[in-house]
Amino acid sequence: MQARPMVKLPENPTNNNNLITLQRRRKEKVVVVIGATGTGKSRLSIDIATHFGGEVINSDKIQVYKGLDIIANKITDSECRGVPHHLLSFVDPDEDFTAEDYVRHASLAAESVARRGLLPVVAGGSISFVKALVANHMDIYEFCFLWVDVSMHVLNSVLSKRVDVMVERGLVEEARRFYEHGGDYSRGIRRAIGVPEMDRFFRNEAAVDDGVRAELFEAAIDEIKANTYKLACNQVEKILRLPEDLGTQLLHLDATAVFEASGVHAAEEWQKVWEPSKRVLSDFFA
Repeated sequence: MQARPMVKLPENPTNNNNLITLQRRRKEKVVVVIGATGTGKSRLSIDIATHFGGEVINSDKIQVYKGLDIIANKITDSECRGVPHHLLSFVDPDEDFTAEDYVRHASLAAESVARRGLLPVVAGGSISFVKALVANHMDIYEFCFLWVDVSMHVLNSVLSKRVDVMVERGLVEEARRFYEHGGDYSRGIRRAIGVPEMDRFFRNEAAVDDGVRAELFEAAIDEIKANTYKLACNQVEKILRLPEDLGTQLLHLDATAVFEASGVHAAEEWQKVWEPSKRVLSDFFA
């Protein structure tokens, strides 16, 4: 967590301009919740926004696009619990949305939230977006970084099960809408894990028998799971470099036990993530 600069007000100010100058020097507060995919970033960001009075600004480079609600694992209206979310599903699927584009839009969102006296909570796993935003606004905002982490062994199982749930919810039909024979999977929303992996299945499903079709489908789902795990590993590697890259500290929150437990025990374990977050943020805002 970045240290808060101490500003001492004069006991008997003789000029109101002195107070105005000091007030302008105070930076607005921004909380940044980061972590690998599937670790609980959305849950923590909503808890923070609910408790401290804020709104969430998405920093996931796929969730900014319109479409792929299932594959991109976008938060649902009920999961938002009434907390407004910015920069979700607003970019056309074929556009290339760069880090520079993100900085421009996220800056406007953060300014709007802060202007209304609320807390901007940046949440997502696209570390390149987070780095670009923070690097461009260190002179304006004071940032507090919370890293939600889950052991990779446990997370691998969580992500595998999540893909199975996506399949049940309609992953195949959703991916099919973005399938193009010979299409470019390096641009726009088609880069999303879950789309290019289905290409071989879509190209061949009508020309093969049921047995081969089942094999192609299973191979595509296995590839989605493997690539999702690789993404999580890459995200963690980038997060570990953040303190050096940005000259800041991260509050490390181990949420492994949350995913190892179930029912009421999982809720109890989540409190071990939430309570230290709440304490650190209370000090951050003091």
